[in-house]
Amino acid sequence: MHIAFVASECVPYSKTGGLADVVGALPRALASLGHQVSVYLPRYRQTKLADAETVVHSITVPFDDKYRFCSVATAGTSAGVKFYFVDYPSYFDREALYGTSAADYPDNAERFALFSRAVLEASKILGVPHVFHCHDWQSALVPVMLRTLYAEDPAFREVGTVFTIHNMGYQGLFPPDILPLLMLPWDLLTMSKMEFFGQVNFLKGALVFSDFVTTVSKKYSQEIQTTEYGFGLEGVLRNRAATVTGILNGVDYDEWSPQTDKFSVAKYLPQDLSGKLKCKQDLLNAFGVTNADPKVPVIGIVSRFAAQKGFDLIAQIMDRLAREEMIMVVLGTGDKPYEDMFVRLNKQFPNKIAIKVAYDNAIAHKIEAGADMFLMPSRYEPCGLNQIYSLKYGTVPIVRATGGLDDTIEPWDARTGKGTGFKFTEYTGEALLATVKQALLAYRDQSSWQTLMRNGMGRDFSWGASAREYGKVYERVRQLRASENVVRTAELKKEPVAG
Repeated sequence: MHIAFVASECVPYSKTGGLADVVGALPRALASLGHQVSVYLPRYRQTKLADAETVVHSITVPFDDKYRFCSVATAGTSAGVKFYFVDYPSYFDREALYGTSAADYPDNAERFALFSRAVLEASKILGVPHVFHCHDWQSALVPVMLRTLYAEDPAFREVGTVFTIHNMGYQGLFPPDILPLLMLPWDLLTMSKMEFFGQVNFLKGALVFSDFVTTVSKKYSQEIQTTEYGFGLEGVLRNRAATVTGILNGVDYDEWSPQTDKFSVAKYLPQDLSGKLKCKQDLLNAFGVTNADPKVPVIGIVSRFAAQKGFDLIAQIMDRLAREEMIMVVLGTGDKPYEDMFVRLNKQFPNKIAIKVAYDNAIAHKIEAGADMFLMPSRYEPCGLNQIYSLKYGTVPIVRATGGLDDTIEPWDARTGKGTGFKFTEYTGEALLATVKQALLAYRDQSSWQTLMRNGMGRDFSWGASAREYGKVYERVRQLRASENVVRTAELKKEPVAG
């Protein structure tokens, strides 16, 4: 089956978050199962292509004000996957992918509308897939356009669409007058289609027009159908619950494993954990923490700094947590209030909190390898990848029981020796503090703690199982499109001939 991924980011070409990791890994896993896989991405300033070749020299994308002309380049094939890049420098040759620290780019609707339409036009030349697999609001117009502007196009008559929600909190909201600018019909501005409290909602359009909707964990697929986590679209999802499912993200163990990690000063195995202590010392050195007692547990955080991630809870408890025997190392960038918060906490507790306001892949690996615990107190977390990386490194996760965090972490029970981490349910600072203290207490019994570490290191969240589940979804979509075309053909035959 030919699957075409459409996404706004993908490692190693572009990245702001976990979406890029998924789009980098899942296509390779599908290709290894025998599928033909293409990936379409914007060509950003950050996109580095070796020996790029232009394969479509000009695509005309109409807008209400003027035509825009873009091209498509390829970086060739990697691990059986063909990568294509929509090239339009006016929209994509910018400092960042989506906006500055102050605000999103004001023309994001036009940017990703051009991207979506260019993908559809390019596929007519490069190969129309059986299924377009689209990711998050930036590619949401692909299913919308297929069922509106391209509804009568014979090239796409049997093409299905799968849409994956990586985070319901980001929806692509724009004023109504964006529709005519993008050459989209006004009848999309209705409650049953893309209207959302007087605005146009790209994500809602994808939820309405896609053949199948997936999310990145089973728990999250249930949560987003509730008022608490649905961000106003829970009703849309409940209406089509039969075609909504959760498939847990996998991880790339070629990239994230203590046995092979190129950023670690020492390698280690479940049978021999001695290398982890060297990694711990290297981590502390990287953060400028000197003369620390190696027996003091280190809690790591690698995160985008956003309200979703539970940093308000950390702010509530930090003065009390600082009294405990522990060191916290934090890596991330994002919302300035949280960046400032961690800088302030570092000044207040210089021997307890070390901070790097940056995105640094090497340091992220060092935290996974060298920390004793990994903290993710998220308000919500569709899947999460770092807690899964942490398991493989024997870095015990402390998480809130939400979304993929709940699906992947089993609570530790010292009496039975079963479990892989620590979880709390209530979204309060008190619940977080109690759970961190529980982990710090468990750490004192190193024999028991090493059992806990090995439990996590033995879990397998590789992409193979997830790719097979996606394969089943694609097959369902193909069958759905085929049956709809049979009905459509029969209806056309019944129509009286004009004249």
